[in-house]
Amino acid sequence: MAHVIGEPIDRIDGHAKVTGKAVYAADAKTQKLAFGAIATATIAYGEITSIDASEARRQPGVLMVMTHENAPEQAPWVPKAEDPFARPKPQLDSKKIQYFGQPVALVVAETFEAAREAAALIQITYLANKGAFDIEAPDREIKDPKTDVVGKPAASKIGDIDTAMRTAAVTVDSTYKTPYQNHNMMEPHASTAEWTGNMLTVRSAVQLVESAHQCIATTLKVPPDQVEVIAEFIGGGFGGKLPVYGDAILAALAARELKRPVKVVLTRQQMFHVTTHRGASIQRVRLAATQDGTLTGIAHESVAQTARADDFVEPIVAPTRSLYAAPNRLTAQQTVVLDLPIPGSMRAPGEAIGLLALEQAIDELAVKLDKDPIELRLKNEPKEDPEKHIPFSTRNLVACLQQGAERFGWNKRSAKPGANKQGQWLVGMGVAAAIRGNILRKAEAKVTMNSATSATVEMDMTDIGTGSYTIFAQIAAEILDIPLEGVTVKLGHSSYPITPGSGGSFGASSCGAALLDACKKLKARLDKHEGPQGLSAMGRVEPGDEYKKFAQFAYGAHFAEVGVDADTGEVRLRRMLGVFDAGRILNAKTARSQMIGGMIWGVSSALFENQEVDTRYGSFVNVDLANYHVPVHADVPAVEAIALKVFDEHANALGSKGVGELGICGAGAAVSNAIYNACGARVREYPITLDKVLPALG
Repeated sequence: MAHVIGEPIDRIDGHAKVTGKAVYAADAKTQKLAFGAIATATIAYGEITSIDASEARRQPGVLMVMTHENAPEQAPWVPKAEDPFARPKPQLDSKKIQYFGQPVALVVAETFEAAREAAALIQITYLANKGAFDIEAPDREIKDPKTDVVGKPAASKIGDIDTAMRTAAVTVDSTYKTPYQNHNMMEPHASTAEWTGNMLTVRSAVQLVESAHQCIATTLKVPPDQVEVIAEFIGGGFGGKLPVYGDAILAALAARELKRPVKVVLTRQQMFHVTTHRGASIQRVRLAATQDGTLTGIAHESVAQTARADDFVEPIVAPTRSLYAAPNRLTAQQTVVLDLPIPGSMRAPGEAIGLLALEQAIDELAVKLDKDPIELRLKNEPKEDPEKHIPFSTRNLVACLQQGAERFGWNKRSAKPGANKQGQWLVGMGVAAAIRGNILRKAEAKVTMNSATSATVEMDMTDIGTGSYTIFAQIAAEILDIPLEGVTVKLGHSSYPITPGSGGSFGASSCGAALLDACKKLKARLDKHEGPQGLSAMGRVEPGDEYKKFAQFAYGAHFAEVGVDADTGEVRLRRMLGVFDAGRILNAKTARSQMIGGMIWGVSSALFENQEVDTRYGSFVNVDLANYHVPVHADVPAVEAIALKVFDEHANALGSKGVGELGICGAGAAVSNAIYNACGARVREYPITLDKVLPALG
């Protein structure tokens, strides 16, 4: 048997992508294709009082203008659902405006340019109501949700944190703020819809094909078997393509009305309002410890934005519940209802911003104790999950910290801020731990033998740039004992076997385990047949008791070295290392790419990203990549990621865990801690821009 699982195989879809043969949602070409452009609201809260589209309709090439006055009937919005991404998403169904940038009209024309020009000519008047846009406003509406977005309790309490804080030898009580952020994937949200009789085909940039399939069918009030959703290639998602947006629904509605295919693509500017974003947060972390560094209490409380239009409770405090031991514990999550666009999941929702606070607070405690921050973390390593009181499936955080320290040269770090000056630069090192919940979802996969040396894999799983095509080919090739080039992987069609899709770092393990099951079943059948051609098998997987008996997490340790300009306060990342326990690695090359990508995003969260809200009007103001800053190559000179060799037998049959989101968890805190070590600036409001560093430089 050829052993290819885990090998650094090049992406099998790479050639198609670099030669332009990979068909993305906006690339679909079909006869008589028309182009749609969305017009969006210019108020944040209120209603439309009049809409005049007469001039737009008179423009050359315009085929239709759809508004709330003539939009076809659709299923109504459902506030709560077991699968929130499969709910109806009616468009232009009301004159009510719930957020700035909400779609209010669709113009369809013979050309993209004509549609855009006509959309700008629609005259709309509004009645604007007073909205709530400031997460820190004195009169803000605060909610105490019972559960977070994944159904876990929003709050937990063990022991007495107040007494622990009052009697502790050393304490930390700090507040941290994280800003609004936008996904800004390379590919904009896009959909191309075409009806053939009663059959609708929608090519759309969606991460969850089955959820999109159900959403579109339900919204349009058509049977699901009359809808096919296709998402073969997706140019990045990061959670921003979990829901269905107006592009898909409006394209389908317009295509049915016009009886011809319609393509709708969001502009980069529209992506900041029409789609979801990461909500801003205010977090308070309290730590109580003995003089030798033993934690006696941990409290982590957060307040984050939710929308009036739809509730979203990001699990910000979730990582605090399992990362360190302490007898007295408190976590709590509140939301502030604002009339802003709906927030949603964004790469490592919860952990990404929760660890920005917790892991900086741990560093603050280490400074107060005059203790090495790695030693402090090792001292408070739990023997079991501190709140569930069940064993960990695997727990290699200690190994990640120790191996990372040795590789990074942590022993050369000076504990005193400002002690290492190289020319104009003050140089410092920082460390932070990473933890990310490991998830297994129900999935199916089908494998068919084409010949003795070739097979076809089918599932509706998506590849959002993570390497899904490649790792599934590796699994099939190894288990069926056929050449890698003999495996054809077909993904992203709703007619294929149902999977959970790409999200939550559950895709590779869930779908890979289902595929492993299918291949083993097929292999057993092959042993009993002479001619393999045409033989097929279905594989399935779903979470069982292992996810109740064991606490399932992936882990990591981040090490960062930064330089701070002694005169200007400018921060420059000099190098960074991440060491991770993500179970069995399915492809060393794509996994490393995912972990490094997450780490870079962590750097971005620490130093760059900030989606500014104009609290007068409820709009995001920096809605393009010129003003919404993300790192470029010069900002990340040397980033390396290493995965430990681990097999988690309790996670799934492959022994793997998710890696896509692990890399961002804690990465930004390592940078902030390095900044403090470099110059003594303890900045608790992200991003850490030079104006926040300068006061510490005297």
